[in-house]
Amino acid sequence: MATMTVSLPDPMKDWIEAQIRQGDYASVSDYVRDLVRRDRDRREQELTLDELRKKLAASRDSGISTRTVDEIFAEAREIAKGRGLLHE
Repeated sequence: MATMTVSLPDPMKDWIEAQIRQGDYASVSDYVRDLVRRDRDRREQELTLDELRKKLAASRDSGISTRTVDEIFAEAREIAKGRGLLHE
């Protein structure tokens, strides 16, 4: 395993240490590893501008939905839950 030295402003250092004291993380390394994992996961889910344009064009081409707004939001909530983005 590699070692890195990182300089942080005092408020950031204090924040990390508070998370460790709360028991959310075992160490500074544990906290940083979690941040890197989350950032990597988030970036893997991002779409390129071209992908967004294609999705927009496909949605325009599909026409008007027959579903209600409530049905659409219910589906969105289920998708978010499945991805671990929503905790109800």
